[in-house]
Amino acid sequence: MIVLKFGGTSVANAKNIKLAIQIIENKVKNNKLVVVVSALSGVTDLLLKTSNEAALKDESYKTTLEEIKQKHVETISNLISIKNQKALFETIEAEIEHLKTLFDGCYLLGELSPRTSDAIVSCGEILSSKIISIAIKEKIEETIFKDSRELLKTNSNFGKATINYSATYSLISNYFNSSKEKIVLLPGFIASDEKGNTTTLGRGGSDFTAAILANGCKATSLEIWTDVNGMFTANPKLVNQAKPIESISYQEAMELSHFGAKVLYPPTIQPVLSANIPIWIKNTFDAEANGTLVSNNPETNGNPVKGISHIEDIALLTLEGSGMIGVAGSSKRLFEVLSKENVNVVFITQASSEHSICIGILNNDAEKAKNAIDETFELEIAQHKINSCMVEKDLCIVALVGENMKNHQGLSGKMFSTLGKNNVNIRAIAQGASERNISVVINKNDVKKALNTLHERFFEDNTKQINLFVMGVGNVGEKFMDQIHTQKKFLKENLKINVRVIAISNSRKMHFNEDGIALKDWKELINKGENANLLEFIHKAKQLNLRNSVFVDITANDVVASIYDQFLKENIAVVTCNKIACSSKYDNYKNLKKLSRKYNAPFLFETNVGAGLPIIDTLKHLVASGDKVNKIQAVLSGSLNFIFNNFSETYSFHDVVKEAGVQGFTEPDPKIDLSGIDVARKILILIRESGYQMEIEDIENKSFLPAECMNTTENTSFFDSLIKNASHFDNLLKEANEKNSRLKFVATFENGKASVGLEFIPQESPFYNLEGKDNIVQFYTDRYVDQPLLIKGAGAGAAVTASGIFADVVRIGNI
Repeated sequence: MIVLKFGGTSVANAKNIKLAIQIIENKVKNNKLVVVVSALSGVTDLLLKTSNEAALKDESYKTTLEEIKQKHVETISNLISIKNQKALFETIEAEIEHLKTLFDGCYLLGELSPRTSDAIVSCGEILSSKIISIAIKEKIEETIFKDSRELLKTNSNFGKATINYSATYSLISNYFNSSKEKIVLLPGFIASDEKGNTTTLGRGGSDFTAAILANGCKATSLEIWTDVNGMFTANPKLVNQAKPIESISYQEAMELSHFGAKVLYPPTIQPVLSANIPIWIKNTFDAEANGTLVSNNPETNGNPVKGISHIEDIALLTLEGSGMIGVAGSSKRLFEVLSKENVNVVFITQASSEHSICIGILNNDAEKAKNAIDETFELEIAQHKINSCMVEKDLCIVALVGENMKNHQGLSGKMFSTLGKNNVNIRAIAQGASERNISVVINKNDVKKALNTLHERFFEDNTKQINLFVMGVGNVGEKFMDQIHTQKKFLKENLKINVRVIAISNSRKMHFNEDGIALKDWKELINKGENANLLEFIHKAKQLNLRNSVFVDITANDVVASIYDQFLKENIAVVTCNKIACSSKYDNYKNLKKLSRKYNAPFLFETNVGAGLPIIDTLKHLVASGDKVNKIQAVLSGSLNFIFNNFSETYSFHDVVKEAGVQGFTEPDPKIDLSGIDVARKILILIRESGYQMEIEDIENKSFLPAECMNTTENTSFFDSLIKNASHFDNLLKEANEKNSRLKFVATFENGKASVGLEFIPQESPFYNLEGKDNIVQFYTDRYVDQPLLIKGAGAGAAVTASGIFADVVRIGNI
């Protein structure tokens, strides 16, 4: 004999019920079946809503009751053959009339007793089971309806009654020993007390009903048919990568269900565990899927962690004080008062000093529990031996569950470090002696991030998901997006990094997609997006609170550069090619570095100097290894190098500057490059990364531009001024030729002083043959004295800058 239970979604409507009947038809070929059904989906909630409306003297209860009636009438019309509909309509009408009497009573009295509530909500299962039993009987004649209240006996604790197992198992055994039908259909959730009053087993109690019946009739297995493919490694609504668990032990299933895995009602396990009856959790809408097997001997796959579960809406109550140390009975008094108030404790931890006890309960019970605890310890509180009970609400418990966790070292450390890296603050920790469960209490706003982070760590082959928020998708930004699109598959397969772009923005529009933007369509999506708003962009990034988030700034905007701290404080890493932040006031630069360390949020800006060249990364390694930088000489502007390499008697200065802009080597405002401020910012960043304190004003800027050029306010007048002052630039070129030298814009730092300016470079200098848009940096250090450490390569261009930004993103993925 097999017991099958079909939940609310499996019997939501006629279409779904037909799927359930197909499953029953297949099963009954080789087995006798006990079928347990829940109320039609949503009906229990409607019954509770109607009850409350009636008790509050809200006459809309009549409308809601009519809605309940119509839901069942519609199901009958679409499910049952016409010849059987009339009798069934009469049955439903009688049940609805009974409900109306109960609701009218609640309305007149203005109250809803637990006993009346049980009588009302039980009607959901009674109505569905009578309809479904007729539907099955039309297919399989040997089907009978049996009222669960005749078999399941409980005490009179209405709302969540306790089973009288000896009486119940005796009734079940006697009934099924004499029953000859191939299918017995029963309503779940409901039972009766010794006086015959209807009781209920708590929300989710249909699973419990099925488990009790399975034990009582000595079933070979219990099948829970629901709307998912079994128990999952995490809640699939919050963790997209969650996958079904093929095999799990009773104890593991119990832990997961206790900590919020709603696919299985927690008390369900005990009746089948004692009888060693396996449970199959299957999907009504994907009947061929394997589902999850719960048994005594689950198969193992080498992973000690079976699943991650969570409970939301938790409050943390803390009782502490010196008066508890060494005083026997404090814990006893605490738990006794909670028991008297019918407060369920879901989490307990105590300091080894006995100075404090911390418990987790549901938010709704927090005030009641606090008042009761304060009253119980009133004397100790008045004497200042114990503090008044402290309450923290809006928390969540996240639990790591696995039968074999006790045999693996370091799991707790991996769990805590994984959460810590994503700035998930742990409020309390509990671990049982069995080591089957490690539980932490965190802020409810962090639950999605925590679940995804832990799932990634323990179930996804260490694949790290990076979530990007990209500001600036112009010339460089477009190349960056293309590189991500091209390399996405390679990164996932070879480096175990899954890069998703969550948001993109330009100066006009922005677009968000929490599941990741389709990179092949990003241009169309941003054009259709909402109006760009920096504050809203920041707000949405914070609100999503995704793990491994990275803000990517591909602008030259000073306002954007000023908000990096807002991201770092939220544990959102910052990758930028925008030099403004790191060359701003020294205190701001140091603060950003400090925030990066404090909130474990990387702050990477390799492309601030040398585009894609690994200049800053190399410098960091030098300093970290104990070397000291004494002198820096560099050509740091790829655009200026391109300009002076191509400036000649036949190619005017004006024309070559224009060409540099066309090729994307200069900033949108070319005066930023030509004025030397861009190079000054770059050398300032290198000086600061070398460990020296300096401001931009401390750098001597030997500008080669005439005052007329410097005083222009927009690009057109600037280019006009280059034409007017052509002779000035021609004279510079002539002097260089006469000296058998080349013009290079050089940045120098030595003896605590820095300067930038145009220089005549002789042939023997390594700077002389610097071609195209190349950059070159020479570091003179304690270790590199006579022969400096030299870094040389392309230092400008959209593609190489984008590759440098991409490399920083990959660095974060490897952290």
